[in-house]
Amino acid sequence: MKRIIVALCTASASLHAQDLDLRQAQKIFDLPAHCISVEFPNKTGQVLGDTSDLKRPQTLRPIFYGCFDWHSSVHGFWSIVRLMKTFPTLDADGRVRALLNRLITPENVATEKAFFDDFNNRNFERTYGWAWFLQLQAELHTWPEDADAQRWLQTFRPLTDLLVQKYEAYLPKLYYPIRTGQHDNSAFGLSLALDYARTAHNRTFEQTLLDHAKRLYQSDANCNLTFEPGGNDFLSPCLEEALLMSKTLAADAYSAWLHRFLPALFDPTWAIEPGKVSDRTDGHLVHLDGLNFSRATCLYGIARKLPALKHLAGIADNHLNYSIHNLTNDDYMGSHWLGSFALYALMNR
Repeated sequence: MKRIIVALCTASASLHAQDLDLRQAQKIFDLPAHCISVEFPNKTGQVLGDTSDLKRPQTLRPIFYGCFDWHSSVHGFWSIVRLMKTFPTLDADGRVRALLNRLITPENVATEKAFFDDFNNRNFERTYGWAWFLQLQAELHTWPEDADAQRWLQTFRPLTDLLVQKYEAYLPKLYYPIRTGQHDNSAFGLSLALDYARTAHNRTFEQTLLDHAKRLYQSDANCNLTFEPGGNDFLSPCLEEALLMSKTLAADAYSAWLHRFLPALFDPTWAIEPGKVSDRTDGHLVHLDGLNFSRATCLYGIARKLPALKHLAGIADNHLNYSIHNLTNDDYMGSHWLGSFALYALMNR
């Protein structure tokens, strides 16, 4: 781990908020390519039913056991697939592809699915991990020319179907949205799930997501950005909701909704400062680097929906530039996950 981090640090100053190039991609790629096979330290997030449930992470989850926790492993796989598809030379020797082929097998997927089927863990990773897994599947859907990717897509199908079913069963029971700045934020999960549904042409799932997004958020107004960020947020509750609704409403309806919800965004002089991190070895405080990346993603998406708000892209660039230099200087508490958030912001720029 240390060798990779040091090597990446030497050129970290070359990272800027611009279109992703091969050198930037290599820096981001190396982080998950390393950690998806690093089993410890590990936060299992498991509920124990009895002593028989006490097993090592790789036994419980033989695919997504690395990168500290299940969801970070999942979006690490997403980063790898996204970058391999865009920059084939990143894995010129086929080492990472071979690792994915060893991990993504029907037997391993069955074990992963069994964990979600367990009564004690039926809500495991709801909905953050579910949504990142669907994002991974969306990425595989858009790589039809790669035989391995299409095999992985089909191999993952039983788990994909289960998580879609879990989403469809959960949303009608969610009377109120979860508006936190962390994993259980409802808008973030809905946004990623909606991307998957559209990519996979799952019209029934898409309509379910749209209906519940409108039910939960369409009447909202006057979101208070002055309460953000919380001390360990990596998502902006206000901006994640605004991004989701940009994917839910037509442009005119969205503009009217956003005027009610975040009217300050229409002021060309509006500004918001990036989140500041005091200690990047602290797994919670380093969340604020992720906040800067996720805010950038949201602001880029809002400006894309409403081109008149082009000033938001400059604010997004400021957030991206503020934290992107820290991608490779952190210890494992940041390096195991932040690259995915940086990549997601860059691909949405």
